Amino acid sequence: MTFTVPLVETRNLTFRVEGEEIVSDMTLQIMPGDYTAIIGPNGGGKTTLMRLILGLNKKSSGQIKLFGIDQKRFKSWEKIAYVPQNVLQIDHRFPATVKEVVQMGRTALKKAWRGFSEEDALIIDAAMVKLGVQHLQDRLIGELSGGQRQRVMIARALASQPRLLILDEPNTGVDVVSQKKFYALLKQLNEEEGLTIVFITHDIGVIADDIKKVICINQKMLSCSNPKEVLSCSTMSEVYGVDAHLIHHHH
Repeated sequence: MTFTVPLVETRNLTFRVEGEEIVSDMTLQIMPGDYTAIIGPNGGGKTTLMRLILGLNKKSSGQIKLFGIDQKRFKSWEKIAYVPQNVLQIDHRFPATVKEVVQMGRTALKKAWRGFSEEDALIIDAAMVKLGVQHLQDRLIGELSGGQRQRVMIARALASQPRLLILDEPNTGVDVVSQKKFYALLKQLNEEEGLTIVFITHDIGVIADDIKKVICINQKMLSCSNPKEVLSCSTMSEVYGVDAHLIHHHH
């Protein structure tokens, strides 16, 4: 029997600000190969949870393990790629090309005095090809559409060759057509590349049919299951604090 170590594990994780619990007694696991959506209302603690996991906020109590290692001792941050909320809101005058932005995904792995190697160049080019943005490599990032920027930012994340990709509200400012392409891409990365994916959203309408697991939170974890079991009226009413009536369309 093979024991699989969670990529992310929290136990009784709590975060307080001025005595108010933003994240309360949260216990969850993200396993290798998971394709997970974390959903809940605005202000429900979703982004704070991810910031705690990434060490950007300091927990008040509880435990966080990454790849089976206590967060305080974890050093292999290149295994985790994070695309934060509102990353698509870039000033159109920002003086960086698409290729330069994708290269940033390798920068954190380099010594300060070392340039990009031939291997780095191949990895950067492969990330752009995989995301279908290689033809845009000489364009300024600020000139692109929301959907194109989204792909560039994921290409930048993949350039670090992570095992876990975390996306925070990735569809903000992206049109419906681009959203569909985006979910097809995530499915491909998960199924064909074996990439573990977690994305955060307040909008249950964007939960794709191929999501493997949905974690519902509102300060605390309210549910963790497959989408068909979670996306019920009673569960959504508890998560969002209002009477919910869901209509699911299959396309």
